Formats: sequence, C-alpha cells, structure tokens
Amino acid sequence: MAESVTIARPYAEAVFRLARESKALAAWSDRLKLLAAIAQDAEMTQVIGNPKLSAGQVAQLFVSLSGEAGNQDLVNFINLLAENERLDVLTQIQETYEQLKSAEEGVKDAFVSSAFPLDDAQLKNLMSQLEVHFGAKLQPRVEVDPALIGGVRVAVGDQMLDASVRGKLEAMASALKN
Repeated sequence: MAESVTIARPYAEAVFRLARESKALAAWSDRLKLLAAIAQDAEMTQVIGNPKLSAGQVAQLFVSLSGEAGNQDLVNFINLLAENERLDVLTQIQETYEQLKSAEEGVKDAFVSSAFPLDDAQLKNLMSQLEVHFGAKLQPRVEVDPALIGGVRVAVGDQMLDASVRGKLEAMASALKN
C-alpha cells in the first residue's frame, strides 16, 4: 500500500498542477473519481493485467469508458499511465489528488466517529458547529463506532474532540482513581 501511494504521488501532483493552472480542480476531481472506479472494476483489473493487450489498447479502452475522448489532457494522462503500467494505482492517484485539492482549498478532513448513524441533517448541523470550533472548512469522514455508547469523537489533524459517553465515563473513572 505504501509503495503504491509513493508511486501515485508524482502523477497526482502533476495532474493537480495541470488542474490548478487550467482552473479545473473540480472537473479533474470528477474525472479521477471516474477513472478510479473504472480501474477498480473486476473486469478492468483483468484487462489492465492482460499481457496480450498493448498499453495503447488498454489506454484506448479507458478513454472510451471515460467518455472524454476529446479531452487531450486526459487522453495524454491515461496514455502515460498505461505506458508506465500505472493504471492499477489510479485509486491512490485520485486519493492523493483529493488531499492536494483539499489543502489548496483550505479544507481539512474531520474523522467523525459516532455511536449511531447520522442522518444528513444531523451531520450538516454537526459539521457547521465543528467548523466554528476548529476554525476551518471540514470534509467529514464518518464511521459508526457503537463502543462510544453515545455522542461523537472527532479528530481534525492533531486535535481531538471527545464528546462521547464512553469518553466521559473514562474521564470520570480516571478522576475517581486519583
């Protein structure tokens, strides 16, 4: 995994620079999400690893599936990945690109653990309060953790906010021991 991220980083940075220069960060984000989904398809995984197909054939298939054959930058990018046998790291390229895009836009990841699933309204309300608390625009990454009993635990960068019942019980237990 770490090796594929290392391999993906220069490609993600190159695409990011291209997208920033052409003021198309969101468009490239969508393109990379689509390409990553294509690359993760079970049949496409077999195509990517098929030694009987040339890099050009695999690239042409990717371009046709992307629906953007007229976008020369995208065609060049796919051809480069195919020639270097890097189509299999498209998911990592997309993830790294999203990190670069978030940093450019001043958006931070908020890892939210909740005792119960949050509906859209609850998540929107929580995120608006967290953005005020942390003083930044946040992108939620939500997971359900029943061990919290109730409430939420949020990590943004190196800051942690524990508003869970489990956290409060642990704090009380620690206070009683001292």
